[in-house]
Amino acid sequence: MMETSARLLRLLSLLQAHRDWSGAELADRLGVTARTVRRDVDRLRGLGYPVHSSTGTAGGYQLGAGAELPPLLLDDEEAVAVAVGLRGTAGGGVQGIEESSARALAKLEQVLPHRLRRRVSALNAYTVPMTRAQHGPAVEAAVIAELAHACRDHERLRFAYEAHDGTVTRRVLEPHRLVSTYRRWYLVGWDVERADWRTFRVDRLTLTPPHGPRFTPRTPPAEDLAQWVSEGVSVNAYAERATVLLRAPMERAADVVSRSTGILEAVDEHSCLLRTGAHSPDALAFHIVMLGFDFELREPAALFPYLTALRDRLERALDGR
Repeated sequence: MMETSARLLRLLSLLQAHRDWSGAELADRLGVTARTVRRDVDRLRGLGYPVHSSTGTAGGYQLGAGAELPPLLLDDEEAVAVAVGLRGTAGGGVQGIEESSARALAKLEQVLPHRLRRRVSALNAYTVPMTRAQHGPAVEAAVIAELAHACRDHERLRFAYEAHDGTVTRRVLEPHRLVSTYRRWYLVGWDVERADWRTFRVDRLTLTPPHGPRFTPRTPPAEDLAQWVSEGVSVNAYAERATVLLRAPMERAADVVSRSTGILEAVDEHSCLLRTGAHSPDALAFHIVMLGFDFELREPAALFPYLTALRDRLERALDGR
């Protein structure tokens, strides 16, 4: 009986780790006959696992989705990875999943082997998360799920959108992808009325169903959507923009400049170009100076007076020393 139970667990692990298996492959992996595999598959079905089977040369077994969530089999690395991910969601930008994540983590830790429980406990005890609430508003998990479903099903969305200045507009969008950072969630799609690709901050939109109809997906505006969104929110979204040469390797600059505050481009091993923006020339000059790198302003020339004014202000502050 114990041998049969162990074989069932091994069979379940194989089905969970692979899209589909032929009966011969499973029999070979388990060291049994094809008839035994069929009996074991029937036992798994009796336990609630939806194992699908097909006949013919391309036939085999596949674990499908069921009405309820059956137990999962995880190897050591997978179990630790899931525990780390669940621990991290409490500080994320999605609202309403903290409690669910904590419950799931408690259940996982309860069944972890002692060796893995020690690893996860050490990680929890000696890791101090930085709060992210101050960096940006959280969005509801249900909204994220609804947007993702609309992207997958190619279904038009209707929503109200609040711009940075507080203006609210009604939008009809053919959603394409969600792009996330640790601070923000963005929705990329084709704005039907404006006939152009647009990016929307998810925390600023309010869905107004009913949605639909379905649409034929368009070619996206860029292959690298993360880069495209980054350029939109860090440069193109601002009236004041600048390009500067930073006297620092791109790797060092990337530690300071996030993809939501600027676009970096390597020049050589000692320098890189930064394109960034701000709402005013004063703010833009201050932003560049506070990066902490020596730099050379490439454009616009109109920013030089603001940098000069900032220099003079600092000199006056130091005159009394």
